[in-house]
Amino acid sequence: MAQGDIDLGVQVGSIAMKNPIATASGCGGYGEELAEFYDLGRLGAIVTKSITLQPREGHPPPRLVEVRAGMLNAIGLANVGLDRFLAEKLPALARFDVPVIVNVAGSTPEEYVAVCAALDAADGVAGIELNVSCPNVKRGGMEFGVAPEPLAALVEAVREKVTRATLIVKLSPNVTDIAVTAKAAADAGADALSLVNTLRGMAIDPWTGRPALTNTVGGLSGPAIKPVAIYMIRRVWEEVAGPRHLPVIGLGGVQFAEDVIEFLRAGATAVSVGTANFVDPQTCVTLVDGVREGLARLGVSSARDLVGRMQRGGET
Repeated sequence: MAQGDIDLGVQVGSIAMKNPIATASGCGGYGEELAEFYDLGRLGAIVTKSITLQPREGHPPPRLVEVRAGMLNAIGLANVGLDRFLAEKLPALARFDVPVIVNVAGSTPEEYVAVCAALDAADGVAGIELNVSCPNVKRGGMEFGVAPEPLAALVEAVREKVTRATLIVKLSPNVTDIAVTAKAAADAGADALSLVNTLRGMAIDPWTGRPALTNTVGGLSGPAIKPVAIYMIRRVWEEVAGPRHLPVIGLGGVQFAEDVIEFLRAGATAVSVGTANFVDPQTCVTLVDGVREGLARLGVSSARDLVGRMQRGGET
């Protein structure tokens, strides 16, 4: 099959993505930072770093550390706050032909609701991604995302105010059964799910005995967590997303075109690319071309045709 015949377009809620490749929150700044490396219009979507109601400085450095097959981060949700984001960062993205998804964090349900309501009313916001899964702050969302009851209550409260933008809930892998929280988010009104966020982790300098991060605990990302992400996406797709035709944005160790195809087969409609951008800032656009080549090799004419298509053990 010729590559020119391949349709990479996918749909996440009301967001029409020209291909299944998006940035992951926190790994491309506010979006514009990656524009010096490539045309952002080549991506399926831009996902911004987490935005909170008030500005946050985050944790002091060191707050990033490379580990074997991955990276630990404890940024602490550092951002300029809602007002400056709306006044400065969001308008700067308007010149790019790419949907903008804004990741949102908060310490209370009221903060989430206030930020999401303002973003829903703002021009240029195609989607809102609720960060209920940040593992490296004491009050930043994860307390809402590890049990179904508080998660459902938060999503319902936000859903009342978000009437235009696609509402995406970003799930934590730091739970006993991610299908339970996925169902809670879906029942409460999520338009789509994204998973997985980072796993809790830490590193210690063997010679000084000091934690590698000033926050001690951080979030583990990168190739090390990809098998966990694939398992959890498949579980959510089989138990919740597939039967409900609910789009899933998969993330966790995506680096090569083969990874994207694997995520699609697990049940993801699109993927977000995070840690790989620190290795090569052009990873996302490289993946767009690589996925097109991969689909042509498979004889598949559309990225949508691969979603959930995993053969069972023993099948040929």
